[in-house]
Amino acid sequence: MTPPLAISVVMPAFRAEALLPRVLEPLMAMQARGDVCEVLVVDDRSPDATAEVARQLGARVLTTPENGGPGLARNLAAEHAAGDILWFVDSDVIAWEDGAVKLQRAFADPTVAAVFGSYDDAPDGAPWFSRYKNLMHRFYHQKANRNAQTFWAGCGAVRKDVFLAIGGFDTDTYRVPSIEDIELGYRIRRAGGRIVLDPTLHGKHLKVWTPTNAIHTDIFRRALPWSRLMIAREGVANDLNTSHGEKLKAAVAGLLILSVLALPFALALWPVVTGLAGLALVLNWDFARFLYRNGGAAFAVRALAYHQFYYVYSAAAFVWCLFEYHVLGIRNRLHVP
Repeated sequence: MTPPLAISVVMPAFRAEALLPRVLEPLMAMQARGDVCEVLVVDDRSPDATAEVARQLGARVLTTPENGGPGLARNLAAEHAAGDILWFVDSDVIAWEDGAVKLQRAFADPTVAAVFGSYDDAPDGAPWFSRYKNLMHRFYHQKANRNAQTFWAGCGAVRKDVFLAIGGFDTDTYRVPSIEDIELGYRIRRAGGRIVLDPTLHGKHLKVWTPTNAIHTDIFRRALPWSRLMIAREGVANDLNTSHGEKLKAAVAGLLILSVLALPFALALWPVVTGLAGLALVLNWDFARFLYRNGGAAFAVRALAYHQFYYVYSAAAFVWCLFEYHVLGIRNRLHVP
């Protein structure tokens, strides 16, 4: 029988002292049981007591030479980790206690280079908007192809030798939390590694979203850099929220919002608005039912309505990047400041 692989948990942390007691509890329990060989918390030069709290809770603590974001913190941990597997867990994610067992099962296949999971269906954050954002992430990961094209570092793992061989996270291009994990996934695939999405590998997300921070993150930390990466280097994958079905939903959402905006000037557009709203509901029926099951009717209506707006600004970011690349001739704008 092949001996189990040693798993090092890697947690980049910045201003995380309030969250660490909750997020480290299951991980330290895994270490006590021998499910993981160590829990590494990388303090990214926090101005609070993140490092001290992590040490008190039993984690091994490293400190980055400068505040450089989660990519730099994870790269530093990889250089010091004792395990064969690097299990990345964000400092605002509570990993489920069976996570290490799920990873051992997945990495028993030697062709698997990386594995990631999804958020659970009970995120923290009472406001409806925060719940919607976290559940949306879960929905896409639960529906996505099991043989993934990209990687997610919120609760995902990679073989250390593969990670080091491809140079770790690109911290020159992605100096702030952005799509550094997606870009890493592309390089894993190009190197011949297989990435598996395990929908049963769960973590509870503690982040509280607001419309302001969500729109900024969606556009400037996700849509723009990911669109530029796909257009310039990778091509658009038919998976997650870049699938063909998602493109159709985005087109319908755009027409729906345009017709609603035009309605005060042309009341005869009511049938068009009604028809497009019905079509949007049909296209998003699985998501609507998912929202209903996890929050009720009022929550589902509010979330689905906002989701149309999300489609519009995300699609607009992609169209802008196409214009930037093909018309303006800006071919190498991948850097995220």
